[in-house]
Amino acid sequence: MAIWVDADACPGVIKEILFRAAQRTQITVTLVANQSLRIPPSPYIQMLRVPAGFDVADNEIVRRCGPGDLVITADIPLAAEVLEKGADALNPRGERYTAATIREKLTLRDFMDTMRASGVQTGGPAAMSQRERQQFANGLEQWLQASLRG
Repeated sequence: MAIWVDADACPGVIKEILFRAAQRTQITVTLVANQSLRIPPSPYIQMLRVPAGFDVADNEIVRRCGPGDLVITADIPLAAEVLEKGADALNPRGERYTAATIREKLTLRDFMDTMRASGVQTGGPAAMSQRERQQFANGLEQWLQASLRG
């Protein structure tokens, strides 16, 4: 059981929540990114630097994760791949990806990509709210409790 973080775009406040959870539960959290990131000294927190390139970090997470692991990502195609491998996936805003919802999310993502490619300005995500931080913390805690019991 391990937690893998698609860390290049993961907000700092979410990383801090993960760092505290790693210390408390002694579950390894590995940040995967194409740049060096500062992490606190801990035997439970690791940084895995991958070369720059399209989907290099995502591919490394897919390669290394397995059943019983959790992947933190806002990347829907990455979430779909880790779900296929039997891992769980949670986005930084606290939404758990499931086999039942991932196809719909992939379809919506593809639709938005098509809209952007045709010149429609779709905007980016809103700034992370305190409520979303709490939703993430709650989602992480639910996963931790279920994993530690099972």
